[in-house]
Amino acid sequence: METRNSPEPPLAPVDYDRVQHQTYARGRALPADAIDRYMAVFGAYVPVRRPLAGIDLGSGTGRFSPALADAFGGPIWGVEPADGMRAAAEADAAHPRVTYLAGRAEAIPRSDRCADFVLMFLSYHHVADKPAAAREIARVLKPGGRLILRSTFQERIPDHWWRSYFPRSADVERAMFPTEPETRALFEAAGFTTVESVQMEVPFEGDIASLVARLKHRAVSTFEHMTEDELSEGFARIDADLAAGAIVEKPTLGDFIVFETPQEPAIA
Repeated sequence: METRNSPEPPLAPVDYDRVQHQTYARGRALPADAIDRYMAVFGAYVPVRRPLAGIDLGSGTGRFSPALADAFGGPIWGVEPADGMRAAAEADAAHPRVTYLAGRAEAIPRSDRCADFVLMFLSYHHVADKPAAAREIARVLKPGGRLILRSTFQERIPDHWWRSYFPRSADVERAMFPTEPETRALFEAAGFTTVESVQMEVPFEGDIASLVARLKHRAVSTFEHMTEDELSEGFARIDADLAAGAIVEKPTLGDFIVFETPQEPAIA
């Protein structure tokens, strides 16, 4: 009799209030020039007028919220469900035109048609009810508003510099992330139009030692689904290669999709 492998169980949600909020800002810090580069890339897909009101959906510790306010004028609302992440943002990423709010993608605590754009930066895969989130994002965007969805997709798992040290991480991410076609179909079913699918180069940023130090904070959700033995072995090999000068520098590609809500119908 033919036997079939049972499907892998779904990954458990990451509890950012357990540990991650304590180290996330340090572990996922980006140099100022990298933040500026993201703002320039995103700026090509939002209206040219200023100021623009925006929502940083899944804002975490506020890594991008102040930069969004500086680049696009604001107000910016950082919406984050994890109390610890939001408290870290309020303490360390305050900005006069940024307000951090308790909320989630399925229940955004803002009024209808309040935002010119929404940014979801590597937060979409954490959303439990994605169709509800798509409808909610459509609700808060103005007619012609843009959603910039920065995500990894199953069919293009990036080859990070650290990938080979944690061999099972690619399998974890294939279970974690959706595909691009299903993501596009989901948002288009909610009334969005796909403007463009973009793969931007994410360079090897900063010196190797600082990158290793940041990675050791384990502020990568992939690591939450791996064993302590896997992580300890991987970091030991990283330390050995760092001491030997053998870590390979290489850029990777990062995906994002730009969606647009329908324009107001023309008045006859």
